[in-house]
Amino acid sequence: MEMITGGDCKSSQQKQKQSEQDAALEDSLRKIKQIFMVMSGKGGVGKTSVSVNLAMALAKKGFKVGIMDVDIHGPDVPRMLGIQKEMLGVNANRKLTPLAYSDNLSAVSIESLSASKDDAIIWRGPMKHSVIRQFISDVEWGELDYLIIDSPPGTGDEPLSVAQTISGAKAIIVTTPQEVSLADVRKSINFCQTIKMEIFGLIENMSGFKCPHCGEAIDMFGTGGGEKTASDFGIHFLGRIPFEPKIVACGDSGSCYQEIYKTSPVTLAFEAVAERMAKLNG
Repeated sequence: MEMITGGDCKSSQQKQKQSEQDAALEDSLRKIKQIFMVMSGKGGVGKTSVSVNLAMALAKKGFKVGIMDVDIHGPDVPRMLGIQKEMLGVNANRKLTPLAYSDNLSAVSIESLSASKDDAIIWRGPMKHSVIRQFISDVEWGELDYLIIDSPPGTGDEPLSVAQTISGAKAIIVTTPQEVSLADVRKSINFCQTIKMEIFGLIENMSGFKCPHCGEAIDMFGTGGGEKTASDFGIHFLGRIPFEPKIVACGDSGSCYQEIYKTSPVTLAFEAVAERMAKLNG
C-alpha cells in the first residue's frame, strides 16, 4: 500500500493519486450501509472489547460486518478476534483483502501491515489521516451492512480523521460508571456535538459484577453513571455490560465469548445493543 505524503506543493502525479483515492473512497463508502465509530473518553474502559463483541453480535444475526481498527498505536482487534494471519492479502484489483474471521465478519488493522506485532508506530497526525483514508479506499470491503470502527481513547487525530473522512458515521461512546471516566466521556460527547457527528448512544461497560461464589452483586466502579450522563445530554442509553472476567480471558485467547457463554448476561446485553443497531437496516 503506497502512502501519500503531505506537502505545501503537490506534484501533478500526487494530485492525480489523491483524485483516484477520493474516487475509490467514495466507491467503497457507497457499498456500506451503516458505519459506527466506537470511542471513549479515556483508556481502560473496554472500548475494543465492546467494538469486537458488537461486531460479532451483528455477524451472528447474519449481517455482513467489517471492523476497522484505527487505534494506530495500540491495535488489538486481530488478537481479540483470534486471527492468526499476520499480513493482509492483495487481490487482482490491487486492493487489500480484509482478514476473515468468519463468513460474515472481516477486519483490517495497522498491525496486519507491520512486519512485527511488537513494532512501535511512531507517526504524526497527517500520516494517521492518510492511513485511515486508505483503510477505506484501498481495502476491498465489498458490500457491508455494518462497518465498526474501533477508535483510540480521547478526541485526537484518529476520531477526527474518521469524522472528516466519513460524514455519515455515527458514534457509540463507551464509559464505565466511575466519575473519572464519566468526566472524560462528557468531552467525547462535546467532541461529537462540536463536529456535528450523530451520537447513536452510550454504553456503560463494566457495570456491576456478580460474585461467582456467593452470587452477590458488587458495584466495583459504581453503577448508573452512564445512564445519568446520557440523560443529562439527551442521548440514547444503549445499556449496561456487566463486568465479566471470562470475557477478558476470551479476548486474550481470541475466543468468542458469545459462542461459549450464549445465555450469559454479557452476551444478552451485546445482543440487545446489536438489535437496536439492526433496526437501522429495517
